[in-house]
Amino acid sequence: MTDGREAWQTTAMPPPPGVPMRPPSGLFPGPSRPTYREPHPVTAGPLLAGLAAGVTWLALFGALARDLAGYAWWTLLAAVSAWAVAVVLTLIGDRGAAVGVALASGVGLSIAMAFVGARWITTEDWPLW
Repeated sequence: MTDGREAWQTTAMPPPPGVPMRPPSGLFPGPSRPTYREPHPVTAGPLLAGLAAGVTWLALFGALARDLAGYAWWTLLAAVSAWAVAVVLTLIGDRGAAVGVALASGVGLSIAMAFVGARWITTEDWPLW
């Protein structure tokens, strides 16, 4: 009775007919694999533009506030709307700008919530209600 090891010890399958095969270099024996590239790569320019737009967006909304609670609520509203814009940019626009906007809004919301948490810890009073 065989244990099936013979099936695993066969050589690699030859390429399909009509496909030229480059001889292996010896470093990685076997047939070469295709290289896949991103059709729309994220570059630094659009990413920085989206980052600047997100920072400006959060700064404009944060400037509307009079106190910490207002700043936190305005920043939350700005971050949620910026994330919606980032989703739209991802689907039909530039992915680099979407990454920049999402990154700026995430960091800005984290900073606002850090201030809320610090106030809550120091005064033992939740500042958002």
